[in-house]
Amino acid sequence: MSLALPPVGFGTYRLNGLSGVDAVISALRVGYRLLDSAMNYENEGAVGAAVRAAGVPRDELVLSSKLPGRYHRHDDAVTAVHESLYRAGLDHWDLYLIHWPNPSHDLYVEAWQALIDAQRRGLVFHIGVCNFLPEHLDRLERETGVLPAVNQIELHPYFPQVEALADHRRRGIVTQAWSPLGRKSDLLTNPVVVEVAEQHDLTPAEAVLAWHAAIGAVPLPKASSEERQRQNLAAVEHVLDPAAVDRLTALGRPDGRLFDGDPATRVED
Repeated sequence: MSLALPPVGFGTYRLNGLSGVDAVISALRVGYRLLDSAMNYENEGAVGAAVRAAGVPRDELVLSSKLPGRYHRHDDAVTAVHESLYRAGLDHWDLYLIHWPNPSHDLYVEAWQALIDAQRRGLVFHIGVCNFLPEHLDRLERETGVLPAVNQIELHPYFPQVEALADHRRRGIVTQAWSPLGRKSDLLTNPVVVEVAEQHDLTPAEAVLAWHAAIGAVPLPKASSEERQRQNLAAVEHVLDPAAVDRLTALGRPDGRLFDGDPATRVED
């Protein structure tokens, strides 16, 4: 079964409880079909409740969640997938990802084998990773023979990840972008972003999301208001001229990460 993803997904980080359910219902009714959750977001239940309430046919949806670092041991990982499904009230996840590699713990291959096993059991239809570096991907392929369908990474004009995108294309891995709008940075007020947006009759957020589409990434923006949800969903349909794409990519900075999230050293619980 090949993985086909919509060109934009809906991020659910910090969308919890009743307000989270309402925001996800709104996103589904606006037209989002890819929902990105995680065990560590503590909202798999809210996402599942929204899916049931929204009335969108299940086979139209791509529902995704993530395995946290504390469950990288094989049997713990399989149990975590089961518990994740119970919380969401689902019989399968369409996509399930390892959230961080935690290389200092050296268990990510064991976790990956657990996801391979969960996929064979039908608990998840597609499996992938987040924040994996090329050396981590190399090791997964070398030791299990299976490459991820997706690698979800930090990606925005301040951190454009040009080399990672090229590496993923070479391997046939889909690139998803978390924090695609550069959350808590000044990206959307950057003069270059504002100018590119004005030249294309877009908002800065729309311009950045159109940039994601142009470089071949699937962005996962989050928005609570219906208006913003609609704008973000439609933004990837806008086409930026190549010069504008290059100008936004050129905003990349050596210290462009939004926080201390280097996958080579970061440890997620």
